Amino acid sequence: MGEIIEILFFMLVIAGIAFAPLGYFIYQYTKDGAKPPFGDFEHHDNHGHSAIDGYVEKVIGMVKGKTSHH
Repeated sequence: MGEIIEILFFMLVIAGIAFAPLGYFIYQYTKDGAKPPFGDFEHHDNHGHSAIDGYVEKVIGMVKGKTSHH
């Protein structure tokens, strides 16, 4: 039983170390008045549709059309 507790303890320590940067990132991003972490990359004023946007919209429309008939 002691080995299981020991393994569980080390797994929790490793998980804590692995997810600490994510927790810090979330903490910094959710602080009051915090700016987005990578800047404002959504430019609503000059966002033009590209050929990829049109293609993706067509594919999504075809998938929705095929799945809505069932």
